[in-house]
This record gives sequence, structure tokens and C-alpha cells, in this order.
Amino acid sequence: MNWGIFEGLLSGANKYSTAFGRVWLSLVFIFRVLVYLVTAERVWSDDHKDFDCDTRQPGCSNVCFDEFFPVSHVRLWALQLILVTCPSLLVVMHVAYRQAREKKHQEAIGKDGGRLYLDPGKKRGGLWWTYVCSLVFKAGVDATFLYVFHSIYPRYTLPRVVKCQVAPCPNVVDCFISKPEEKNIFTLFMVITALVCIILNLVELAYLVSKRCRECLEARKARSESLDHRLDWVTSSSKQGDLLSGDLIFLDSDVPPPLLPDHPQDHVKKTML
Repeated sequence: MNWGIFEGLLSGANKYSTAFGRVWLSLVFIFRVLVYLVTAERVWSDDHKDFDCDTRQPGCSNVCFDEFFPVSHVRLWALQLILVTCPSLLVVMHVAYRQAREKKHQEAIGKDGGRLYLDPGKKRGGLWWTYVCSLVFKAGVDATFLYVFHSIYPRYTLPRVVKCQVAPCPNVVDCFISKPEEKNIFTLFMVITALVCIILNLVELAYLVSKRCRECLEARKARSESLDHRLDWVTSSSKQGDLLSGDLIFLDSDVPPPLLPDHPQDHVKKTML
């Protein structure tokens, strides 16, 4: 494995993530990937070899092992980690695509011709939807695998002894699992870390959606205030225009404008009388 490429991809995903996304990346690559690579494979390496049944019937141990362990923990975790980490790399690829497009635009038009993206790494437009969909996908993958684990291994634990009655076993035989307590500890550790990752994904999703809704409300409020201000300006301009047009009418006509009396109150009284 080329750790330089891996480090570059990890730093890129960390660069374009929120604070919750950075915590999620640290949790995945330290407490899940490294634990899987360093410890889990060694714990389950002797899984089939040390699965003993109290019978010498040829093939009985193999069919009993396949009956109770249809899919290995290690292979399920490997598939889960691959599917969980791919969406983060997809976000990095989307940012790289926007940067390449911006570079071609600058080469074709020039620096004075404007820009396609003010900041290619800022979560706006299609990149925002890519990021949100990646969060939903990651949470869905972890939840699906937790359900699969619980369906195959109830309560995520392994018993010490399992009873098997599958052909070619002659009767009900007892089979003993190798290091069940150690495997249960690592299984529960991986389950807890997956649950924490799901919570972080949901929290980050709620944060992004609420932030976008708040920005939309602020933009709508700013547009309404600008529209009200424009209407007020148009109304005041029309009033000034009416006054000016009235003065012009009196200037063009031979009839002088009506003059107010010296004492308006006396004029009102005479009118009323």
C-alpha cells in the first residue's frame, strides 16, 4: 500500500470537511481502519482452524463452521470500511474537478474574464449536494452493516459453545469457538465506533441543512428589505413629480394659482356659514 497517496487523500478529505467531518475522519482512520489492520485480522486469523467439534466425523466441523459463521467478521468489516470511506474521496474528486475546470476557464478567457468559482473548495451548488449525499450514504452504510451483523450474530456476541446438527454430523454435536471473549470485545468496539460515526454524520447533516436554511432566510429577508426600500424610493419620486407637474401647469396657464387667505380660520368660518 502506498501510504503517500493514502496520506494525500486523507489530507484532502480533511481539508474540505467541517469540524464534525474532521472528527469523523479521525475516528474512522484511527479507531477503525488501524484497529482493523493491526488487531482484528490477527484475532480472527485462526477462526476456522481452532473451531473444534466433539466428533471425528469427516466434514462435520466444516459444515458446522459454515452454519454458524456464514460471513467472517473481518470480511464484513473490510467491505464496510471500503464503502464508508469512498464518499469522502468522491468529495475530494469533485473539488479537483472544479479546480481543473476553473483552471481551463482562466486559460481560455484570462484572469480579467471573471471566475467560475470564487472558491472551488467551498460547499456551494453541486459540491454542497455531493457532500450532503455522502453523509447520508455513510450513515446508511454503517446502519445497514450494523443490522446485518445483528442478524447474523444476535446481540453482536459469540457464544462459547454452539450445538450443531447438520449432515454429515451423526447427531447433535458441541462445537467450541476459539477466543470468544476477545472476539466479543473487538466486535463491541467496532459496533460502538460505528454508532458514534453514525451520530457524527447525522449531526453534521443537521448542521449543514440548518446553516443553508438560515442563509436562505437571510437572503430572502435582504431581498424583501431591498424591494421595500425601492418601492419607497419610487413612491417618493412620484410624489415629487406630481408637485413639479402641478407647478408647471400653473406656469403654462393664464389663470393664476389660487391664493390662500391671510386668515385661513376666517375663511373656513365664512365657508361654513
